[in-house]
Amino acid sequence: MLFKREIKWYKVFESLAAAEQQVGLNTAQTIIVRGKKICFARTAQGLFAVNDKCPHNGASLGNGHCTTENSIVCPLHRYHFDLKTGRAKSGLGDVVDTYPIEIRSDGVYIGFKELVCTLF
Repeated sequence: MLFKREIKWYKVFESLAAAEQQVGLNTAQTIIVRGKKICFARTAQGLFAVNDKCPHNGASLGNGHCTTENSIVCPLHRYHFDLKTGRAKSGLGDVVDTYPIEIRSDGVYIGFKELVCTLF
């Protein structure tokens, strides 16, 4: 047996229009997907998904706000995280996990890396 990590895709919205209706422009919202709290944010650059828990002190990033520089701001200590890379915008070196988003004809999907067993 061989184990490897693969991206598994899970539908989170029925369409891009539904995602845009639920997550307003320059806002963020926490959604639970497969038991994980995910912060979905929408900016002029698109829809993004990051781990909802701020790595600094555990606050919900879904309760934060987005900036025009495409970052999510933690509501507790105002730390900024880049929505594309997850990296802190200031000197702390903290990183929040990011997740890929795919917009398909049948909905909007989020990808999680999961361990998969393959037989050779």
